[in-house]
Amino acid sequence: MSRIKLNVLGISYSQTQTGAYALVLTEEKGERRIPIIIGGFEAQAIAIQLEGLKPPRPLTHDLFLNFSMSFGINLIEVNIYRLEEGVFYSKLICNNGGKDITIDARTSDAIALALRFKCPMYTTEEILQKSGIVIDIHEKGDKKFSKSKTIESEDEKTFPTADISK
Repeated sequence: MSRIKLNVLGISYSQTQTGAYALVLTEEKGERRIPIIIGGFEAQAIAIQLEGLKPPRPLTHDLFLNFSMSFGINLIEVNIYRLEEGVFYSKLICNNGGKDITIDARTSDAIALALRFKCPMYTTEEILQKSGIVIDIHEKGDKKFSKSKTIESEDEKTFPTADISK
């Protein structure tokens, strides 16, 4: 099973679900994007790290980072390994200096931690085929127009997309 490295492209307010945000991941060597709907608190935790802001007191993910580092546990990588009924499943691969340990995690938490630990995030080709979208951006004069194309899975489910061209 081949692994595909992901990066965080950005976060935008979800136009399909009130109070939710679309976290957009992109494959490192490709054009496909994965939109993941997350809650407001999770979006805030990710956005704070993306913007390089330092809150006056540690947030939960910062506490997890401090706790882990204090006990010699490092987050090696995050794997988004399953997509079932629109829900992404992730695991943290940690190392305590002697052995690797796998921990189940919500994908939004896993990404917030990956950003703090500065570790890579991966998924599978199968998940990218099920949930990936390609966004074509065409420029006309001073305006940019985007056109989304959903890559459909075998069961022909489609997933909400976020307008990330703004």
